[in-house]
Amino acid sequence: MIERIGDPEVRSLAGIAGLLERDYAAGQSEWAGSPFAWIKNRPSSSQRGAIGVRLVAGWLAAKGFDVAKCPDSDADRLIERRRVEVKFSTLWGNGTYLFQQFRDQDYEFVVCLGVSPFDAHCWVLPKIRVIGQWRDDGGIRSQHAGKAGKDTAWLRIDPRAPAKWLSDHGGRLADAARIIGKLTGFRPT
Repeated sequence: MIERIGDPEVRSLAGIAGLLERDYAAGQSEWAGSPFAWIKNRPSSSQRGAIGVRLVAGWLAAKGFDVAKCPDSDADRLIERRRVEVKFSTLWGNGTYLFQQFRDQDYEFVVCLGVSPFDAHCWVLPKIRVIGQWRDDGGIRSQHAGKAGKDTAWLRIDPRAPAKWLSDHGGRLADAARIIGKLTGFRPT
C-alpha cells in the first residue's frame, strides 16, 4: 500500500510506521479471534466505558433483571430500581483489570466488569465498601494527586489472585449475578 503514496517523505514515514507497528501489534496477538477484540480496539476509554455499560445492561436484562437508564449522570443504570454505577476494563498487558473514575456520587453499588480475550470477570461493590476502601487507603486508590486526591479513584484487580477483601464481591459472572440479586431482592434466571 506504500506504493499508493506519491510523496517520497510520506512513503519513508509510512515504512517506518510499518516497522513500528510490529512492536505494538505483538501485544494484541492474544486478542486475535476474541469476541471482545473489537472493544479493546475502540479509540477512546469513554467509548469502551459506554460499551461496558451496555454489556452489563444487556447481560442483566437477559437474566431477567429490570434494567433502565438512570435519569441523571450520578449513576449509569437502574437495576431493579437501584442506582448502579458500571466500571469496565479490558485486560491489560500485565494481566490485570484497571477500573477507573470511581466517584462519590448517588449510587448504591458498582458493577466492575472486566473482559479478557476469552473470559470475563465481574465484581459487585456496595458504595459503602468503595468509599471505605478508598478513604481508608485500602484497595481503591486516588486516581489524581496521589493520596491527596479526593475526586476520582481507581481499582486494579488481578483476576488470577484478587485481593482478599474482594472475595465476597464476585469474580465469576454467576457470582456477581447472585450478589446483584441479593442487593436488589431479585432472583436471576
